[in-house]
Amino acid sequence: MAAGEALSDTDRLALDKSIRLAEQASRFEFSVYVGPVEGDDARTWATRLHNRLVVPARSVLILVDPRRRVVEVVTGGDVRRVLTDAEVERAVEAMTSDFAAGHLLAGLQRGIALLAERTQPQGSPQA
Repeated sequence: MAAGEALSDTDRLALDKSIRLAEQASRFEFSVYVGPVEGDDARTWATRLHNRLVVPARSVLILVDPRRRVVEVVTGGDVRRVLTDAEVERAVEAMTSDFAAGHLLAGLQRGIALLAERTQPQGSPQA
């Protein structure tokens, strides 16, 4: 996870905890990149980052470029079997609402929680 300078050390610890909880609940890997997008196409950059993850098929990458006001979520093939585009879009909308209010950490935590909730194995208790 690259958190850039947009998050304090305390925020990074809180974000790490949110990621761990999401991974335990969903059995998928979550990664967050907060920082500048290289190139003009944020989706291409996010996909490149996602493809570098240890197990891309079982991973979710959330990319946020605060300067450009860009949010991208890239999901692996296994994740897409249980997480719809509409569910991803709802998570992005929730995050951008928090980001617009100046709450980067809260937005990331909210988005991670929403995505994890939607990817929990059948029969698992809701977080």
